[in-house]
Amino acid sequence: MTAVDTAPDYLERAGRPRLAYRHVAGAGPTIVFLPGYMSDMAGGKATAVFDWAAAEGHACLLLDYAGCGLSDGLFAAQDLLDWRGDVLDLIDARAAGPVIIVGSSLGGWLMLLTALALIQRDGPGRVAGLIGIAAAPDFTDWGFSDAEKAIILAEGELREETPYSDQPYVTTRGFFQSGEANQLLGGPISLACPVRLLHGEQDGDVPPEISLRLSAALASADVQVTLVKGGDHRLSRDTDIALLIDTVARLATAN
Repeated sequence: MTAVDTAPDYLERAGRPRLAYRHVAGAGPTIVFLPGYMSDMAGGKATAVFDWAAAEGHACLLLDYAGCGLSDGLFAAQDLLDWRGDVLDLIDARAAGPVIIVGSSLGGWLMLLTALALIQRDGPGRVAGLIGIAAAPDFTDWGFSDAEKAIILAEGELREETPYSDQPYVTTRGFFQSGEANQLLGGPISLACPVRLLHGEQDGDVPPEISLRLSAALASADVQVTLVKGGDHRLSRDTDIALLIDTVARLATAN
């Protein structure tokens, strides 16, 4: 079974868009992969994690946020907490026990927000570990110039060309405001689980300093930051994928 070969399932929800996901049952904590901004579960890192989990007998869950990929909903109608709600809904539906959350870029911010919500509700045993790939918490704060922020607030959205898609990145006022209201790096982050942060040395989108700031803010004493020489924002080279899989495997088999 591979992520590419597996047809997606759908989670129906009252009053919220239907969510596309892929799930494989298995042992240990469920590995939950959270993609980046305007990305989806068909990306190379997500499918590599899913395929490894399926081959090794580990439970794994991939998903598309509302308005992204194969999920229903309008992208521009979603904000940060909407997407956190999507993740929580799917974890509740498909992952009864502990989870290891892997978050890429924006997914790294959602990883933290989701873990905090799960632990507050279910206790610390619900989250067995976190893995950030160029994690981008608080990017509404440091990821835009003052002029760009002014455009978002005055005009309702900012459109930017991106090398990662043939469609422009769109940042709406609603998303921006939800991000500003849910910043994490300004104070301690009360997560005590093991955390692994992978970051490309040549990341031109999320400065490696963000992973260092995140490491310092986390309450956990078990945090490791890996700076990947020559790595860019995507960290999608064969060696980068091998590092990711090794990191996932170590956390998954430690539980």
